[in-house]
Amino acid sequence: MSGLRIASLLASGTEIVFGIGLGDQLVAVSHECDHPSEVAGRPRVTYANVNSAADSRRIDEQVRTMCAQGEPLYGIDEAKLAALRPDVILTQAQCDVCAVRYEDVMTLVGRVPALRETRVTALNPTRLRHVFEDILRVAESCGVAEAGRSYVDSLKSRVAAVEVRVRENLPIDQRVRAACLEWLDPPMLSANWMPDLIELAGGRCELTSAGAHSGYADWDEIRRFDPEVVVLMPCGFDLARTLSEATVVQTRPGWRKLTAVQNGRVFAVDGNAYFNRSGPRMVDSLEMLAGILHPGLFDGVLTRFEHACRPLF
Repeated sequence: MSGLRIASLLASGTEIVFGIGLGDQLVAVSHECDHPSEVAGRPRVTYANVNSAADSRRIDEQVRTMCAQGEPLYGIDEAKLAALRPDVILTQAQCDVCAVRYEDVMTLVGRVPALRETRVTALNPTRLRHVFEDILRVAESCGVAEAGRSYVDSLKSRVAAVEVRVRENLPIDQRVRAACLEWLDPPMLSANWMPDLIELAGGRCELTSAGAHSGYADWDEIRRFDPEVVVLMPCGFDLARTLSEATVVQTRPGWRKLTAVQNGRVFAVDGNAYFNRSGPRMVDSLEMLAGILHPGLFDGVLTRFEHACRPLF
């Protein structure tokens, strides 16, 4: 749609906009939008109220306290957004810990005269298939439905390639026990779309349910599960930050006795750019995870992700 002005208040929305060919119509982005590189220099209209420089335990305490008190974790630069007069705002209704709250966006649009004609499209993915549905909805709302369908088809073909290779080459009894940690202190197991990715990549984890929100984990339960592979993917942390925080999980009781630790199959990844971001690079995340779980079956795949994945030892 020529001349459409788009504001994306979350990183995955920004990646979708570029993926469907509308990057040049993006007039505003969130403070977290960092991909693709063309997003640099776009006006930033959100900000964080949480001190993300703190360690994992203190960040968790901040978030829990603010949520209990009803305080927003993120804010909107109302004046800047209103001045940019977007026709479409992309936001989310999936997780108040991840980005600006949906209700805050809707309140702003209803209150500010310059935004009252603005359409709001909220993403709410909890499964891998929902990511594709969100891409189609964004494309439809921006008047490029065909471009959205073409883009989704290309992403789905890559998912199918992983799925077929696993199905044709990996017996059920060779699926590896995998524990993906979305937070390290206290530990949280990744849920939402991660069980889908684990299954597609040839793993299994009976400790989580697809579509459920991630929650605090019982470390003793993880010990009993005895994962053969552990992937550290703290929400909001890049690879360097994950590596620097990884020592905290290594102090957990029984850590050294885990099969994954004894076999040297513990990995740190850039969860912020990949596994925690419910946009098009979720497919890259699947391919990376397949390479982690089954390096022989997906030989060479991890070479593509050296910037985002590293064995812990």
